[in-house]
Amino acid sequence: GKDNENGARLAVEEINAAGGLKVGDKTYKLDLVAEDDKADPKEGTLAAQKIVDSGAVAVIGHLNSGTTIPASKIYSDANMAQISPSATNPKYTEQGFKTAFRVVANDNQQGAVLANYAADTLKAKTIAILDDRTAYGQGLADVVERVAKQKGMNVVAREFTNDKATDFNAILTKVRATKPDVVMYGGMDATAGPMAKQMTQLGIKSTFLAGDGVCSPEFIKLAGDASGILHCSQAGEAVEKLAKGTEFVDKYKKRFNADVQVYSPYSYDAVYIVADAIKRAGKVDRASITAAIPATSYNGVTGTVAFDEKGDVKGGAISMFKVVNGKMEYVSTVR
Repeated sequence: GKDNENGARLAVEEINAAGGLKVGDKTYKLDLVAEDDKADPKEGTLAAQKIVDSGAVAVIGHLNSGTTIPASKIYSDANMAQISPSATNPKYTEQGFKTAFRVVANDNQQGAVLANYAADTLKAKTIAILDDRTAYGQGLADVVERVAKQKGMNVVAREFTNDKATDFNAILTKVRATKPDVVMYGGMDATAGPMAKQMTQLGIKSTFLAGDGVCSPEFIKLAGDASGILHCSQAGEAVEKLAKGTEFVDKYKKRFNADVQVYSPYSYDAVYIVADAIKRAGKVDRASITAAIPATSYNGVTGTVAFDEKGDVKGGAISMFKVVNGKMEYVSTVR
């Protein structure tokens, strides 16, 4: 979550350093109110209520679908625009809330790309599918399972764990017996790292396939020597392939002395999208900002952002990566 916060903070600091936001005859400085929802749905709704009560005019968040979806009702009731830089579960924008937007592609797209990649690029005939039972992990795994079957792949195992687990030996021993070409995991890097290690220790020779929650430098750190088994997707273009990507990576590193994980470019753009909506609305109240966002056409770090009638980003891309010698290596982008 810190990566998301840093991206938003960088945008806020830049806007303020450039003199703030001029609206009519007034100039406003932006103030970033940060809350930690601990990736917990209950904490997510508490954080959302705090943000609404703080008088904030828009929210960039949440990180996980499991917190974004329950929090979205609170923002909707407050008529407060919510732009998630990273929640990919399709249900988020299927609730019909006029306040809900996202700047990344959703898991219907991402899951299909992963399944197609397994079949067409990895030439997999058999796949074992695991998930962490969160809204994100299970949602993504379900799409992969559906599309894998459509592609004629044999789903040889469907197992689940939870997002706090560290020992996966029991389910991986079951998986090993099925000898899958690919093991797909719907979950986050914190659990995927130890899982990859344990796969290697158990002698599982399968390719490890995962979504954007795993596709990060943090996974490489946690998996260590086992990281080379991973092929993964990120919801969006590869930052280094974007026109303004290299410049963003340099700015981020200079400001925070850390590498971009996955989503900071999206939270950065989301702040500028709110600023753009305020300028176009000519007002700083929640209702005016929410009403202005659907007409967004903003050229940011992540490309040109516009929204469809649900609040999903139009033409979202999915990029595939593999780990080579302890580094994420770009493979391809699917639109």
